[in-house]
Amino acid sequence: MTHNEGTRIYTGTCLCSAVTLHVDHDRPTMGVCHCSICRKWGGGPYMSVECHRAPRIDGAEHVKVYASSEWAERGFCAVCGSHLFYRLKDREFYAVSAGLFREGGDWPFALQVFVDQKPQNYEFANATKQMTGEEVFKAFGQ
Repeated sequence: MTHNEGTRIYTGTCLCSAVTLHVDHDRPTMGVCHCSICRKWGGGPYMSVECHRAPRIDGAEHVKVYASSEWAERGFCAVCGSHLFYRLKDREFYAVSAGLFREGGDWPFALQVFVDQKPQNYEFANATKQMTGEEVFKAFGQ
């Protein structure tokens, strides 16, 4: 499905399909967060697509949100537990779980954040932009 000015609607679902997210994006790329909260949340780095508009959500009654910090929240499906998104509280910024989307495996891997918190027991082979936690907070004004 096509949307305004070259953007496309990407549709993804949680594991049980109770929640469907529709993301309007022109050039999606995958990013990874290595922060300790993301790793605790999912057992490893959080792989997502960055969005600057809220996704349209079908099945929103099944979405639960947890305030994981003063500035951000994490959404998950209350039925199956799938991680849906990380979002900033003060602006339209969502990091939507890349694994929800069939196309997600084809998106370029472009960014790794909180690389200063990444444990030594794994390493990605892809060449990406890398930012420390301090650089992320400076870029987002937190």
